[in-house]
Amino acid sequence: MQPESLFSLASTLALVSWILLLAFHKTMWIAKVLTGTTIAFFGILYTWLIATNLGSFSADSFNSLDNVANLFHSREALLAGWIHYLAFDLFTGIYIVTDARKQGIPIWPLLPCLFFTFMFGPFGLLLYLLLRWFKSGSWFANTE
Repeated sequence: MQPESLFSLASTLALVSWILLLAFHKTMWIAKVLTGTTIAFFGILYTWLIATNLGSFSADSFNSLDNVANLFHSREALLAGWIHYLAFDLFTGIYIVTDARKQGIPIWPLLPCLFFTFMFGPFGLLLYLLLRWFKSGSWFANTE
């Protein structure tokens, strides 16, 4: 399958998964289902892309910004980076929904946090941490 087709497939799957997360945010099973299907699929696809393109990596590939930028000249490496973003942004969204349910935070204040997590990852998580701090008085997330 061509990188462009995999990009479209992964992006569509991520969008559908985000819609499912929003639609079923009150259920306990949505986090398990999305982690066990979409996130697992992204993990497999990412691993395959990295394993089949190891030739473009070297020991010093991550020791400078220029070397990291050089990695992304390959379309396959760029796609692997995109899959990485999709997986971790969705996983962060799952965390936000799950933690908000525990904190008793309703979905409406979460929507901007989830939108920005979908679009800009860490910025959406920062918004959620601020919302969580405002609602519960607790900055540090309980990750146990």
